[in-house]
Amino acid sequence: MRKTIEPERGIAAVARWRDGDSSRATMTIAVRYTLEELARRVPGNSVEVRVPPYAAVQCIPGPRHTRGTPPNVVEMDAQVWLELATGATTWSAAYGAGRVRASGTRASLEDVLPV
Repeated sequence: MRKTIEPERGIAAVARWRDGDSSRATMTIAVRYTLEELARRVPGNSVEVRVPPYAAVQCIPGPRHTRGTPPNVVEMDAQVWLELATGATTWSAAYGAGRVRASGTRASLEDVLPV
């Protein structure tokens, strides 16, 4: 089992990111922490959220996939993810601008963001 980011450490990394720190170390902790929070708040296996190269999680209740590429995938870069996770931008704005790639009928995070 992978070790999770401690909340104090994750919150501090998100705060540093908001203050303009985009170092690899800060981004790694902030992205992983917010993805873990998403999976904790909206548990499930029907949507896979990917923020390469940092992490990926499964969330949102519904049909579970067990092999191969999941039918519902959301992918974006770390900057966009952190903007969405913190409420700095909205799902509709990011998706509408082509900053998020989403495939599948359930591949929307609009109702579960920000975390």
